[in-house]
Amino acid sequence: MSSDGSRKQFWKRNAAKVPGSIQHVYGAQHPPFDPLLHANLIKAGNKLPPATPGKPKKATTFQEFESITSDAWDVGDDDDELLAMAAQNLNIEVVMETANKVIENHSKQQERQRLDDSTELEQREEDTQEETAEGEDEEENEEEDEEERAEEGEATIPEASFASQSSFYADGRLVKSHSEAPIGSPKDAAGEFASLHRQRSLPHRPPVIPLVARMADQNTSGTPAMTEREASRLDKFKQLLAGPNTDLEELRKLSWSGIPRQVRPITWKLLSGYLPANAERRESVLQRKRQEYFGFIQQYYDSRNDEHHQDTYRQIHIDIPRTNPLIPLFQQASVQEIFERILFIWAIRHPASGYVQGINDLVTPFFVVYVFEYIEEEVENFDVSSLEEEALRNIEADSFWCMSKLLDGIQDNYTFAQPGIQRKVKALEELVSRIDESVHRHMQQYEVEYLQFAFRWMNNLLMRELPLRCTIRLWDTYQAEPEGFSHFHLYVCAAFLVRWRKEILEERDFQGLMILLQNLPTMHWGNEEVSVLLAEAYRLKFAFADAPNHYKR
Repeated sequence: MSSDGSRKQFWKRNAAKVPGSIQHVYGAQHPPFDPLLHANLIKAGNKLPPATPGKPKKATTFQEFESITSDAWDVGDDDDELLAMAAQNLNIEVVMETANKVIENHSKQQERQRLDDSTELEQREEDTQEETAEGEDEEENEEEDEEERAEEGEATIPEASFASQSSFYADGRLVKSHSEAPIGSPKDAAGEFASLHRQRSLPHRPPVIPLVARMADQNTSGTPAMTEREASRLDKFKQLLAGPNTDLEELRKLSWSGIPRQVRPITWKLLSGYLPANAERRESVLQRKRQEYFGFIQQYYDSRNDEHHQDTYRQIHIDIPRTNPLIPLFQQASVQEIFERILFIWAIRHPASGYVQGINDLVTPFFVVYVFEYIEEEVENFDVSSLEEEALRNIEADSFWCMSKLLDGIQDNYTFAQPGIQRKVKALEELVSRIDESVHRHMQQYEVEYLQFAFRWMNNLLMRELPLRCTIRLWDTYQAEPEGFSHFHLYVCAAFLVRWRKEILEERDFQGLMILLQNLPTMHWGNEEVSVLLAEAYRLKFAFADAPNHYKR
């Protein structure tokens, strides 16, 4: 097939079987295919052409492939013959008559079933009324039994099928056919109906928040009542904050072990440098800073769709819904709009770094803490639209300024190539090699690089590794520590890694180690675990911070 002529002859051979050849399509524009009418055509098409004498041609590779492959577009000749034979043996009128009878019988059966269902429902209501009149003691026993049956029923309800023949039953199940209808005694049916009626009359309950997403201060045993010691600490905070000039050094010492929720908003604002120690100046400073922030909004926010800012805004807009997706508070549209404004204004005012993925997480602790300033209930399901507009504006402005203060100390984490993170990850590797050589050598043996897991620890300040309630408690100490976010965090990461030495040493391959280090089981953690972690981090800092050569080989 070296010449053009041979190529043409190749494609002309068996042209009727070339894949994709155009054939008649019978559908909306054509009458249905009738094998009786086309029987002659089919038989004629099946006749082989007369053989012509000559030397047989050698089959090509494509012809060999074609001979063992069915053409997906062709209707096989054998299939056409079978259709024709079946049409000859069947009487069309008989087929249609049988089909009509089947449809008619099915319709009658459906109508009878609907009547039976309505009668059964009425009977259930009457039986329920009779049973409820038998006495209070018997009613209580029956309610307990019905609740047990309801719980068992909820655990065994099959997945609903949305087929065209599906129908609802009184117990709330959706079944595909009537053969799947519930079978039981009238008393059981009445009990199920009464249970369903009672469930529908219950007040609406908020969605259950997973343990990892609960933000209240708590230990593994739950949220205990305030102890005498905690009440005493709260009084000390209030006395310290009530003075005309707050002693910030004393406030840091008191805050290191955790800040009570009632005074955390004002304490965070003081420790971050957002508010002055002088009580008389605080209100004027708050008013001025809040007005300044909303002046930035008026000046810059409308430029978010400009060509040189739209990429930044688009990335922020994508990242915000991913922020704490398990907590309903952060999925509210008004909260997401607040976060978008905070992050966009910060990025515009810090062009050296701009917005970097991970900064969106750093807003959430401040926002939650400052919401607590205006509410008493838990915040996970709180609807921020119930707050006054002025309160919501104050929360937004305060969150912006405190996040800005935090990022001012670690901005080299987010500049080009993120050199701050690179240095901290290297320091973490050197520190772990001295405090736990077994863990360090184990990760070297399986070629696990610290940058592969610790980059996120530095970039997000462990927020992806800990529940938000633990992050808030951790930040109490970070605010109290000199250079807490930029320096003390290194020792917290080292203590956090060594905390899992047993689990790390049990893993015997790269994949297992990476899965563990990226999904550490901290879902149940509370204040107790964070306090132990911070104490170990402080011990490491005391041993190594003032003598960095101790952990350098």
